[in-house]
Amino acid sequence: MADHLEASVTLPSDPASVAAARTFVASALAEWGLPADTDAADTIRLIVSELATNAVQHTLGQSPTFTVDLTLDRDEHLRIGVTDSHPRFPKRLPAAVQQDNGRGMVIIRWLIAECGGRLRVRPTHEGGKTVFIELPWTIPAEPVPAAGQQEP
Repeated sequence: MADHLEASVTLPSDPASVAAARTFVASALAEWGLPADTDAADTIRLIVSELATNAVQHTLGQSPTFTVDLTLDRDEHLRIGVTDSHPRFPKRLPAAVQQDNGRGMVIIRWLIAECGGRLRVRPTHEGGKTVFIELPWTIPAEPVPAAGQQEP
């Protein structure tokens, strides 16, 4: 695999774009060797869903688009950034039992911690922000045939 891989997509700030962001990320990860049917791929899709949803719902119409950037460095670290043009940083809200929404960042932080990753938020030069996550890159090993069995 290459030392450095990148993929990026810019989507309209529309609820339908959340699914498009998930599909884009799943396709890129599959091209880079992470099968779609793994726990790691499921976790990454959930994180991207939450970040994209935040970019659509919490920019108050001030960000007509959002961008999803993927970077894989030396088969060690996967970075995902979701950028929008709204200056307000995400807020950590209490995950009250009666709340219908507002738990996205809690979910993201928990998933990232479970994976041994980290989260950062940085302002952009244009006045918006990028929410970055960095995760260790792990690709499941190919199954090894049991002794005496032959591969098809």
